[in-house]
Amino acid sequence: MVALQVHFLLIPFLMGITGAAQYLMQDAALLSYLDRRFLSLEKRLEKCNQDVLEYVDEFRDFSKTVLSRLAGLSTDKAEVQSEVQNLLTRIDHAQRDIDYFGSVTDSSACVEVHEDLVKQQLLEEAEEKKRLKLMLNASCDHVLAGVRSLKIVKKTGGKHGSWMKDPGKKHTKIYLLSGSVNNVILEFANIMTFMENNHTLKARRVLLPLPWEGTGHVIYQGFLFYHRHGSLNEIIKFNIQRRSVADQMLLPGAGRIPAYQLSPQTKIDLAVDEQGLWALHAEPETGGNIVITKINHVTMAVEHSWDTRCSSKDAEAAFMACNTLHVVYNSPSGGTSHIRCVYDILDALNTHINPGLRFPKRQGSHSTIHYNPREKQLFAWGDGSQIIYKLHTEQK
Repeated sequence: MVALQVHFLLIPFLMGITGAAQYLMQDAALLSYLDRRFLSLEKRLEKCNQDVLEYVDEFRDFSKTVLSRLAGLSTDKAEVQSEVQNLLTRIDHAQRDIDYFGSVTDSSACVEVHEDLVKQQLLEEAEEKKRLKLMLNASCDHVLAGVRSLKIVKKTGGKHGSWMKDPGKKHTKIYLLSGSVNNVILEFANIMTFMENNHTLKARRVLLPLPWEGTGHVIYQGFLFYHRHGSLNEIIKFNIQRRSVADQMLLPGAGRIPAYQLSPQTKIDLAVDEQGLWALHAEPETGGNIVITKINHVTMAVEHSWDTRCSSKDAEAAFMACNTLHVVYNSPSGGTSHIRCVYDILDALNTHINPGLRFPKRQGSHSTIHYNPREKQLFAWGDGSQIIYKLHTEQK
């Protein structure tokens, strides 16, 4: 087996905030690209070694057959003896050569890097950098420094659910989605209507043709995006105004394990920030670490994915804010929630483990925490309560 060890030393000297983000984005894209290329080379080398081993076995089997047949010849005749000796010598030389190839495990002879392949790799690298730059066209100049305060808006519904505004629209409508499996959206004209005691009487009921699963759905630009109940990794795009399914997609690698260990009902958690729509999930291949996927909300196509160092173990929720994943952890019995892992996709080598951000004045657990980029607030669902957290941010 061929082992390739690649060490990267990235020491960027940042001259400005905007320039730094661009350089870090390009570096992250380059690292991702190089990782994929080396993985491809490793697979080719592995196949090459396997081919060599098969050739070795085939030759050894053939040599045994030849030697067995030669043993049955009448070797007492001079001409036969001469031919047999010549063939035995050739077999002996070939056997030593094939034994040498069988013992060599680090050979570059199997890897042929042509000039055209190098050009293609450079072209793909340039295209990848260009694509990421166009995708992340919004600038974020702030980071989360703390969760400042909370307001319990109302207590309605069960343990699991979500509530939100549409950050892509200027209207003040509130949406309530109760339960981890349901097909009814309650739409309220504003937050004051939602807070009234008889709020359900004044709500507009929107029925979904396909129910949701978990609590990781979001509403953005007039569409509800959610994980379809009963499917492994299908995400539905539902037009709320027209009450019809507009599109759907399959999220690669998602749906096999919960996104967060303490919220097993949610396999795929969708999120919205200044950059648009994201999907968060965990995979067995990453050791249960959380994977970030950027989704084009118009075409429902995957634009890019990042494997993070943030574990789903003891996590209850997460949210995206300004290109950055914030993972919220708690105890299985419920207690004070903490943000213990922060992953900036533009600074992937600088993951912050246990930054010490805690949620104030509340004991319990969260079913959902979603960031609203328009209002710079968190909309959370905790033990049946609908909560708003205000955030304290600082300049990068």
